[in-house]
Amino acid sequence: MKHGFTNYHGHLHYCDGRGTADDYARAAIAADMPALGISCHATVPYSLPWTMQEHAQQDYAEEIDAAKKKFGGQLEIYRGLEVDFVPGVAGPSIAQLSAARPEYTIGSVHLVDFFRNGHPWEVDGPHMTFLDGLEQIFHRDIQAAVERYFALTWQMVQEDPPDIVGHLDKIKMQNEDGTLFNENALWYQDAVEATLRLIADQGLIVEINTRGVYKKKTTETYPSLLILRQMKALNIPVMINSDAHHPRELTECFDQAVRLLLDIGYQSCRVLYQGKWQDLALSSRGLVFET
Repeated sequence: MKHGFTNYHGHLHYCDGRGTADDYARAAIAADMPALGISCHATVPYSLPWTMQEHAQQDYAEEIDAAKKKFGGQLEIYRGLEVDFVPGVAGPSIAQLSAARPEYTIGSVHLVDFFRNGHPWEVDGPHMTFLDGLEQIFHRDIQAAVERYFALTWQMVQEDPPDIVGHLDKIKMQNEDGTLFNENALWYQDAVEATLRLIADQGLIVEINTRGVYKKKTTETYPSLLILRQMKALNIPVMINSDAHHPRELTECFDQAVRLLLDIGYQSCRVLYQGKWQDLALSSRGLVFET
């Protein structure tokens, strides 16, 4: 038996990441990872600096395919996309993503409604931009804004479900010192519970995303300990991802995530391995693979 990690959430130079598919593959092999997924931010019809351009999708797919061939004897590599959900505009199944030929999708909500000029409000952007959107779109009603964020996740899960739900509670990164909202408030917990029940009904995977911790944006993973406990009660499968934007970030804070999951009672993680989704046992040394 062999112990190790996988990671299916990582960004190349085609979006806001750094490094090539080869760079990520070499880093994964050095970390003794058996499988790696690459998932650049998919194209959206807005002018945003962190998404892949539509014309680059074929190059993206070909670069990953070349890495698959080059490192195939040492590492399984999967071609994915992190897809934003915007009702009627963007989502995991839209035809505009076909050139990237994703083998799996991570569905995320980064964009919540629009400023008066038609530009989308990025809830994980600079804090002042967040506050501007909170005032202009939601008239400083943080409850309405957060509930809208989760409502978009519900809609994605119901109408255009991805394979993996990305950084479920990422909006909390804007909640500096807990001054904007209370995660223990009944309205917040109701929104989370409704979201989790829909995810459980659809049988989707939720990632435990460590990026907020190692980038010091949050003190907890996405999602929080409280949400992870609710997920365990609903038997929602989980995987550990780092949301890497550089090859050196592939396993950042994974040991912490493992301890957290084991303490909660998770005994396995769901991964894409040997060409299929499967549950692998989780130990204090990582996932358990057959050799």
